[in-house]
Amino acid sequence: MAKKIAVFSGTRADYGLLYWLLKSIEADPELQLQLIVSGSHLSPEFGETYQQIEADGFNIDEKVEILLSSNSAVGTAKSMGLGMISFAESLSRLQPSALVVLGDRFEALAIAQTATVLTIPIVHIHGGEITEGAYDDAIRHAITKLSHVHCTSTEIYRKRVIQMGEQPKQVHNIGAIGLDHIHRSTLLSVEALASSINFALTQPYFVVTYHPVTLASEPAEATFNALLEALNQFPSHQVILTYPNADNGGRGLIPLLEAYADQSNGRVLAIPSLGQIRYLSAVKHAAVVIGNSSSGVIEVPSFNVPSVDIGERQKGRLAASSVINAKPNTEAISDAIAQTLNMGAALKIQPVDNPYRQGDASGSIKEIIKSMTTSSAKSFFDIEVTD
Repeated sequence: MAKKIAVFSGTRADYGLLYWLLKSIEADPELQLQLIVSGSHLSPEFGETYQQIEADGFNIDEKVEILLSSNSAVGTAKSMGLGMISFAESLSRLQPSALVVLGDRFEALAIAQTATVLTIPIVHIHGGEITEGAYDDAIRHAITKLSHVHCTSTEIYRKRVIQMGEQPKQVHNIGAIGLDHIHRSTLLSVEALASSINFALTQPYFVVTYHPVTLASEPAEATFNALLEALNQFPSHQVILTYPNADNGGRGLIPLLEAYADQSNGRVLAIPSLGQIRYLSAVKHAAVVIGNSSSGVIEVPSFNVPSVDIGERQKGRLAASSVINAKPNTEAISDAIAQTLNMGAALKIQPVDNPYRQGDASGSIKEIIKSMTTSSAKSFFDIEVTD
């Protein structure tokens, strides 16, 4: 009998990273894929991106609505509570042998907590990383302690997970799973991308994604307005501007970016979600990727495209030399954009050494899942400390 593996996706971002793992599990006769979709995937406000999952040919076993129409931390916390109630019902119906969770989102913590109580072993992807500017950092480490098998993106992160008391034999450095798209996906040409998004790309362009910073002192709307002012200083570049995520404060940015696009005389495209193939295609041909998304640090350098990382959201994460951090004000962001534009040509000659690139991460995770036991029992691994 095939081993039932539930995979959770709560946002457009984690689905894009999980795509090839989903394909790998689905194609293996020894495994049965069960897909649980929740969070912003089901929200019209954030583009109803579950439709892309279905268009890619996946069957969604459980659609779990948890988002409240709120822009506050209280609303996010309530969504987590609603998620635990609903995920308990979904996991009880599916009865998986294991649950796969990626990253550090509040939706992922809610289902990981639920699976723990239901004694379902958890496979966690992208643990051990640090992002000190967001409460995602604490959520990621909490999911690590709830999980049984760990797939990290670098050896440094593997060691950090072990430092947290996880058994070394259960912690695997497999690289960043999102980089599988580079050698497994067919990306679009500039012309095909422009046609797909109905936006003529006639000039060099920026890809911009800015999310609220939930922990550091970085007011979302003020920083986003500073970013928009910085973009105004580069009128010869077009802008593809994607929506923020569903964290508290995210909804407040949507009217700002829509107004900015409306007033741009066709220079700016605001779009709720590009989907992974269009997003990576846009990155491949971009002059610079700007914002504070993890993709600017993890995936973008493998395209030899420079990134501007704004503020403290990704503080503490390993980054390639092509990633330039900027303080969250207009002058610093403008200076960083100018600096990355100057390095763009050199990156085409001297490729970036991306610390997250290891190989076929999805295939490695699938084999790890096949070999894992179904026990939910864990023992703490103590590291010997010398004075």
